[in-house]
Amino acid sequence: MPVFVIIYFLLELYVSLALGERLGFIGSVVWILATLSIGMATLRMAPLTIMQNLQAVGLGKLDMKKFQDASMASFVGGILLIIPGAFSDLIGFGLLFYTFYLRFVATITPAKPNTYKNYKNQGEEDVIDVEIVERNSDNNTSIECK
Repeated sequence: MPVFVIIYFLLELYVSLALGERLGFIGSVVWILATLSIGMATLRMAPLTIMQNLQAVGLGKLDMKKFQDASMASFVGGILLIIPGAFSDLIGFGLLFYTFYLRFVATITPAKPNTYKNYKNQGEEDVIDVEIVERNSDNNTSIECK
């Protein structure tokens, strides 16, 4: 595990220095402030995002796995955008794009019919109408029950 942390910090340093060299000091400050504000807005909108994802689950457009993936990706992506550093920002944007993919592209499937039963009319739907006809061979009489 410590090896991955060291690799992450080295990648973070390399990508941040490369981006800072291309953008310059003012561009780097603007980048950091922009990703900070996007991350804060993402975290501020997290309850609304979770409620919209729950509504999509209720309509049958998302299953529980996709709901969990979309909610966690949005939350972790917002946190990574708040952390200063270009590599964490790239991972954060990737997670946000994954969230948008799950919410808008993967949910284009039509809504499944509502699986909840209306229990008020349950007895009427469960009745099976049967007609029993018995024939007696010795008397040639038939008995019908309804």
